[in-house]
Parts: sequence; structure tokens; C-alpha cells
Amino acid sequence: MSKISKLFKGGGSAASKSRGGPSPQEALARLRETEEMLSKKQEFLETRIERELAIARQHGTKNKRAALQALKRKKRYEKQLSQIDGTLSTIEFQREALENSHTNTEVLKNMGYAAKAMKKVHENMDLNKIDDLMQDITEQQDVAQEISDAISNRAAFGDEFDEDELMAELEELEQEELNKGMRDVRLPSVPSTSLPSRPASTRKRAEDEDEMKKLAAWAS
Repeated sequence: MSKISKLFKGGGSAASKSRGGPSPQEALARLRETEEMLSKKQEFLETRIERELAIARQHGTKNKRAALQALKRKKRYEKQLSQIDGTLSTIEFQREALENSHTNTEVLKNMGYAAKAMKKVHENMDLNKIDDLMQDITEQQDVAQEISDAISNRAAFGDEFDEDELMAELEELEQEELNKGMRDVRLPSVPSTSLPSRPASTRKRAEDEDEMKKLAAWAS
């Protein structure tokens, strides 16, 4: 191996080590550029295929040699087009895999960052002190509940009286008031004289009006 080749080899290796390889963003940008370039090549080949097919139709049986040459070029272009389709599929798969890898790397990085932050928060926490604190809180809650129950219970003042006897006495008083009210009520007296009878002339007039109504109804 010549000194020049060794020099170039060593220089390239040092540059690669100092750079540390391309970043995911750079690799994705390169892959997208390659996809764009191959897509343009596809459009070019499709145009050439249509052109060669038109030339073959134009010559037809008049100039078989020119027509065959056009068809051969068309076949070559179709073969290149098929190869580009396969290359694009491979590049697309590689790009998606790289994007997923980059996403997973970022997710793991953020999870590690969050884990460090959580660890830093828990550094000043003593589990024994936390247990003691929670026990104190529970005890104070129990004491507060006992105080609330003691305050809310009804005082035992006057419990020596029987409530049934008091209710019975109250009902007797109410009955006495009701009887007294009934004695004070005075009913109206029935009149001794009979009610005046209906005058004969008025009764006759009413009968005539009834007859006239019947005649009017029959006539209509």
C-alpha cells in the first residue's frame, strides 16, 4: 500500500471518527432528496416510453427497423422504470424505519430525563417520616370525628319525662277545646210559617210560554 493511499485512508478514518456519523435528521434529508430525484427520473422515463411507443406506431410496417429500435428503447426504459420502483420501495422502507428509530430514541431520552427529575424530587423525601406524618394525620382525623360526634349528640336534658304521657295529656287538652267550641255553636231555628205559594197568574204565564215554545219548535 502506498504512502498516499495510507494518508487518504487515515485522513478519512479520522474525519469519520471526529464527525461520529450522520445524525438521523441528515440521513432522513438525504433519503428524501434521493426519493425526489428518483421520482423525477420516473417521470422522465414514462415520458420517453410514451415517445418511443409513438415512434413505433408512426413507422409501423413502413419502416420495421425504426419501429423495432423504438420498441427496444421502450423495453429498456420500462426495465429502468421497474428498477426505480423497487429502489423507491426500499428507500421508503428505510426512511420509515429510520423515522421510527429516531422517534423511539427521542421517547427514551425524554423518559430518562423524566426519571432523573423524579429521582431528584424524591431525594429529599424520607419514607419513615412520611409514614409518621400519615399516622399523625389519621389520628388527628379520628380525634376531630370524635369531637364532632360529641357536639352533635342531643343533650340529655329532660329525658326523665315520659313522652307518651305528655302526648296523651296534649290530646286531652285538644279534645276539651274541641268540645268547648261545639257547645258555643248556635244552630239557626227552623221557620214556623210555610213558604208563600206561587201565584196562579205567574204559573199560568209560565205554562203559556212553554206551549208557545213547543208550537214554535213544531213549526220550524
